[in-house]
Amino acid sequence: MRHRPSFPALIGLVLIFCMAMAAVPLRAAPYAAMVMDARTGEVLHSRNADTRLHPASLTKMMTLYIAFEAVRLGEITLDTPVRISERAAAEPPSELGLRAGSTIRFRYLIRAAAIRSANDAATAIAEAIEGSEAAFARRMNRTARALGMTRTTFRNAHGLTEDGHLSTAHDMTILGRRLFYDYPQYYNIFSRREEDAGIATVRNTNRALLDAYRGADGIKTGYTRAAGFNLVASAERGGVRILATVFGGRSAAWRNQRIMELFDMGFARAPATARVRQPDLPSYEGGGDDDSPFGRAERANGLVSRSIRPQPRPGPPAPASEPAPELLAAIEEAVGEALADPAPEVEVAENALPRPAPQTAEAAEDSVAAAVAMPDTAPVPRPVAPQASLVVPPRPADMPEPEVVAAPLEPEVVTRASSTGSRLYGVSLGAQPSHHAAERLLLRTALSEIGTFDQALRRVVRRNGGYEARFQGLTEDQAARACARLSARAIVCETFGPAS
Repeated sequence: MRHRPSFPALIGLVLIFCMAMAAVPLRAAPYAAMVMDARTGEVLHSRNADTRLHPASLTKMMTLYIAFEAVRLGEITLDTPVRISERAAAEPPSELGLRAGSTIRFRYLIRAAAIRSANDAATAIAEAIEGSEAAFARRMNRTARALGMTRTTFRNAHGLTEDGHLSTAHDMTILGRRLFYDYPQYYNIFSRREEDAGIATVRNTNRALLDAYRGADGIKTGYTRAAGFNLVASAERGGVRILATVFGGRSAAWRNQRIMELFDMGFARAPATARVRQPDLPSYEGGGDDDSPFGRAERANGLVSRSIRPQPRPGPPAPASEPAPELLAAIEEAVGEALADPAPEVEVAENALPRPAPQTAEAAEDSVAAAVAMPDTAPVPRPVAPQASLVVPPRPADMPEPEVVAAPLEPEVVTRASSTGSRLYGVSLGAQPSHHAAERLLLRTALSEIGTFDQALRRVVRRNGGYEARFQGLTEDQAARACARLSARAIVCETFGPAS
């Protein structure tokens, strides 16, 4: 007769087995790490950094890079409605919960992929830009080569384990740096703890590190069983920005602890001051169909040998120093005079002599700005439009003085908006309690940043009971640089695009 183990004995065996399994490290992949000075691209620490491993959801960094690129190139807008396919809706968690056949704005897909690391959102982004995930993966690989990611091959947009879908700690650190420098206007999305994603509020998968380490501001986590716990993270202290990458972490807590140790190492090794070497936007030259990010370059008439190389952007603006107290006082006085004094009424002189055109509000503010910027220089007279001269014969002495009747003046229309179609972006300074306060903020900011907003149109927009102060008529790069200069002086600002 066979002896059957009792139920308590079975429970004991199960407990012993579980304890034995818990003692085995769950490292699914070799550990790899890199630390980089983001300002210069100098590698400060490296371990197995060129070993090809599974990137997991770090893949979404490239998906988001191409999403930002597509918006910049006009392929899609942030408010474009995207129809969700059955393939996207069927992606496994983590997910936003998209349903096949529904539509959602493109900006919400970006938020879900960046903050929640949603796989369904990443696939929907790929299909919205390239029509299929396979075509999008080809574009991901072209972009990776253009960025210098020499040991990376993408097979999908989300990072779930797939044969041949591999990258390295070195390549992912390069990608993290390019996201920061190539698209600074979108980088803040990686530091948001939670955000509205259209159909749900999403919480950041990296919030534990963001809360635990001073200066940490992004950027992307990743996990699969084959990859382990991965993370590319960035932190800034005292003008020094460090990028740290970990592949193959044992757990989320272990990964975060190791990243913080790498941050400390980076800040200890990086120089206090360094010249920022900002990279240019990627060039897709090389012939064939790979010389554009779309992978479908037109060659209809045979006259085009290569696509136009994107123009290199200027370096990042130096942090603006606070104006001298005397200049601030002059600016405040000029703002008060410009806003308080009424515009002079136009009168017709009895002798009907030609007079300069009436001065508009924009012209008055330009005069104030010139007086503040060059206090020791005599003002330069504005040119007056040529007027037709009338030769009148001498009047006999006995003829009475004729009565002069003034012709009605035609209204003068003055605009400062750019005539180029690309100047559809701007900078918002936030809501103010009154229209007067918004105008005062715009004028004070324009006078203190004359070189930044000299071509911008000032506008006050009423929103939700407040008055939003805006500079409009800028290119996307001008708006990003202007907001960066204001942020360096602790002035709250936000860029907006054509749909805002």
